[in-house]
Amino acid sequence: MDQPLISIFQANDSNPEVLQSLRDIASLSGVLSDLGSQNAFQTPSEILRFLKIIQLINEEALGLDDPIENAETVYYRYRNRYKDPEPPTKKKIEQIVNVLVKYNWISKQSRQLKMRDTGKRMMDALIRLANDSLAYYMQDDIGRSLFQARRDAELSEAYDDHGISGGNKIASMIRNVENAIQILKERELEMLADRNALPQLEVIHQLMQELEIKLQERFRLFQTFEESLVLSHFMHKGTAVLAEGTNLSLGMINKYLKFTHMQKTPLSSTIQPEKVRSFITQMYDPPLDSDVPNVYQLFSFMEQGQYEEEEIDGLWMPVKFAAPIPHTAIDEAVHYLETYEPLSEPIEETEEELEYIEEIISEEDIDELMGETHWMLTKSMIETEVIESYLQEHDETPMEQLVIEATSSQWSDAVNAITAIAALVGNKKITITKPTGKVQVPEYERRWEWMNRDDGSNIIKKRNSREKQSE
Repeated sequence: MDQPLISIFQANDSNPEVLQSLRDIASLSGVLSDLGSQNAFQTPSEILRFLKIIQLINEEALGLDDPIENAETVYYRYRNRYKDPEPPTKKKIEQIVNVLVKYNWISKQSRQLKMRDTGKRMMDALIRLANDSLAYYMQDDIGRSLFQARRDAELSEAYDDHGISGGNKIASMIRNVENAIQILKERELEMLADRNALPQLEVIHQLMQELEIKLQERFRLFQTFEESLVLSHFMHKGTAVLAEGTNLSLGMINKYLKFTHMQKTPLSSTIQPEKVRSFITQMYDPPLDSDVPNVYQLFSFMEQGQYEEEEIDGLWMPVKFAAPIPHTAIDEAVHYLETYEPLSEPIEETEEELEYIEEIISEEDIDELMGETHWMLTKSMIETEVIESYLQEHDETPMEQLVIEATSSQWSDAVNAITAIAALVGNKKITITKPTGKVQVPEYERRWEWMNRDDGSNIIKKRNSREKQSE
């Protein structure tokens, strides 16, 4: 190819042609955005109605139908052309026409809606995209990749051959064939076990052959030395991929036919060990185009259950049997077991002397340990942490202030607090004394009263270590 391909990625960003082409993309985005905001693309049926409307406008522009005067003409033509149980309303079609006029796809003249160049290109692109998608999804999972590979070759012919870049279609074609081969390998066992898979295998093989021819045609266009150097990697890779795909599809057809032929072949009453050994050896790694199945393929085909108990699960694995043992070796082994005497050294037992340690503890220390034990037992049953935490910050405080501020003014919390105070007093952690003078106790909102009003003014003080030792 003498001239470089026209590509938006190779052109100068400031060229007027580049800016104009990008404005076309912006107009397409604007149409889709405006119609999307009007809920024109909420469901697939709404999208199909939009495509039908632009198809009517496109046919009129090509001279295949009568002129369109206004949106009302589009409405009645839509009703007559398509059997839609829920056709768009006049208002909906009017909205679509106004959006197309806004983005310069069509123009409103005195007595006619006229298609503009931008609108024709954008409408053609949308219709081709919809048709391509429909043809793609009409294939099975293997056929989709092969269909896309063939479309890549056709697009390369339509664009690259005429000096316009189609977008790395050769690489895309090779990638799609690789995907098809991968899926074909994954579904190989399934297709061999399917009695109706032969027509599909033949179609796949035919597509592989067509793609191989098209790929070679693509490569022949690059005859110059420089171009062949650039595409040498794709040439080698594409040739290898297509060869693998063709051999794989051909091998699957051969295996399928071989299985069918084997089922119709009468069984012989004699077995030829050499042929059986040769068949098993070939099954370990058969070529792609071989009619010899591997173990997995054979069991997959047997799952059809053509014969009784043929579909029973099984496993093939190579086994090497040991050589027979002579009788002399057996006699020696028996004699060895009968006369065997294990050699063992006497066990030497060393007696360890017990050492007793005398530890003297005073009565006061015992009382202290017992007190700590009793206190830990008390804390496990009565929660005293909140009272102790409050007294860490306040050395002494009136009882009512301690009860309410450490817990709350609720009656249940007050009872728990009094219980905790009693436990702390009993374990000599705090002291309760009568006030020597008048004590100012804050007023709290509470729904309970002291049995003795003076109890709330009693001073609670945390005991220090000296007071404990003096006692």
